[in-house]
Amino acid sequence: MKQYRNNGTKGALLDEYERAIKDLKKVLKSVSESELVQIVDKDTLDEDCRSIQSILAHVVRSGYVYVMRVRMIQGEECIFPERIPLKSVKEYSKALDKMFEFNLQLFDDYPDLDLENTDNDSKVAFSSGQLYDFEQLFEHAIVHILRHRRQIERFLLRMR
Repeated sequence: MKQYRNNGTKGALLDEYERAIKDLKKVLKSVSESELVQIVDKDTLDEDCRSIQSILAHVVRSGYVYVMRVRMIQGEECIFPERIPLKSVKEYSKALDKMFEFNLQLFDDYPDLDLENTDNDSKVAFSSGQLYDFEQLFEHAIVHILRHRRQIERFLLRMR
């Protein structure tokens, strides 16, 4: 794990984001190929929460979308990625690393990015109507991974 902690708030967010990904990858190490694709919650209406595979495809895509929303506020044009179901835990582990690198690149490209902002026009809007400044968005991204790690752990308990 790299250490960004000497960089204030940005450093803390990046360290905790990386830690959340590392903890998720620890849980995934024990997941078999059959467990990855097994439909665990066939009753849910949320197609992102039926299997470990669907959860991970959602988590990886979301990690890109959060950064793209920040980039769009900076004036960039972005095309959101599709959810791509991968075939193995190893592929998801690499995809999570690549997604985190994409997050790091944001801070390299915008070293003076202001994380806290009270201007609603400079906040990220979610479909629920919730507005997040960039710090809140990255905090949400971290907790998003934690929540889905927990969900995967619970799926594994049900399967085993």
